[in-house]
Amino acid sequence: MAHHQLDELDEKILKLIIGNARMPFLEVARECNVSGAAIHQRIQKLTNLGVIKGSEFIVDNTQVGYETCAYMGLYLKSPGQFPTVVEALKQIPEVVECHYTTGQYDLFIKIYAKNNQHLLSIIHNKLQPLGLARTETLISFKEAFKRQIPIDIEDEE
Repeated sequence: MAHHQLDELDEKILKLIIGNARMPFLEVARECNVSGAAIHQRIQKLTNLGVIKGSEFIVDNTQVGYETCAYMGLYLKSPGQFPTVVEALKQIPEVVECHYTTGQYDLFIKIYAKNNQHLLSIIHNKLQPLGLARTETLISFKEAFKRQIPIDIEDEE
C-alpha cells in the first residue's frame, strides 16, 4: 500500500480537522497562516489521495439505547468461508466493525446491542446461522478512550 509524504502544512491541517471535523476552512487557514483557497486545495488533495476518508458525526451508542458493547472472536469452519461470512456480517446492523486477524481468531468483530439479552439474541439468531465453528465474546464495561492515529509534525532543532 502506498504511503503519502505529508509536508508540515498537511500535518497541521490534519491535526486541526481531526480535533474538530466541523472547523471551518477559514479558521483552519487562519491557524495555518495561509489562504482559505489553499486549505480547500490541500484538503481536496488529501481526500483524492485517500489520506482523508471523509468526515462523520459520532453517535453515542448508549444515548440511543445500545448499552452493551461486545467484541467477538470468530472461528470459521474452513478458510473458504471468509467471503460469505464477511458479506453476511455486513448485513447485521449491530456488527459495526470486522477485522481479519492473526492469532487464534479468524475474524474479530465489534457489536453494539441494547442489552445482554439482545446480544444473546444476535448470537443465536444472526451469528450462529452463519455456520461458524465457534465464537468467544468479550463484553466491554466502558470505553476508556478512543482516538485517531497521531499526526506528528517533526520538531525542528
